[in-house]
Amino acid sequence: MTTLDVLRVFVGPDGRGGNPLGVFLDGVRIPTERRQAVARELGFSETVFVDDPAEGAIRIFTPGRELPFAGHPTVGTAWLFRESGAPADVLRPPAGDVPFHYDDERTWIRADPSWVHEFDSRQLASPAAVDAFVGPALGEPGIHVWSWIDEPRGIVRVRYFPTDFLILEDEATGAAAVRLGAVLGRPITIRQGVGSEILVRPQPDGTVEIGGRVERVETREYSLPQ
Repeated sequence: MTTLDVLRVFVGPDGRGGNPLGVFLDGVRIPTERRQAVARELGFSETVFVDDPAEGAIRIFTPGRELPFAGHPTVGTAWLFRESGAPADVLRPPAGDVPFHYDDERTWIRADPSWVHEFDSRQLASPAAVDAFVGPALGEPGIHVWSWIDEPRGIVRVRYFPTDFLILEDEATGAAAVRLGAVLGRPITIRQGVGSEILVRPQPDGTVEIGGRVERVETREYSLPQ
């Protein structure tokens, strides 16, 4: 038996959206060889196992595989560290150190775009085309589609179908936001899924900051599947 925190990450300004995330703050209690099965059983797009809250050591799993870095899990875990009093100010997934900080509304992380896994990203003609796009079948190569809503103001409409990670559609994707911010080279606001919002700020050193609102859905006891 252990404790699972369920969060929504990148909640929109009207309270809609937000990508569900599972976080085990005492993840060290779950053996490494059991973690993939746990992530699959929970069914979130990502589940985080915190191995050392003082050092910020974490591991991130989708239902299909482990990721060296992902955006909404690091933003959500950083928020939960503040809520729980964990002392770290840097997260350490396998990809590298991920500094984080907060403002009045949002939690921010900074990441290297080279950590983001390769995926097909296509600019479409309009937000309506993004909304009408039909994603691949589960298990096929994923695709990320986007369009400008308002280019002068830097507002973008996005949908992402990480079907190769055994996820039909992601509500809000921080890693893809890091990559898009690096490609465009300017601050943008991403509107993804049914109502999620991700703020993206490229940095002079080539890293990219992403930020968003986080809310707790529940904290519950969790028994390891047999």
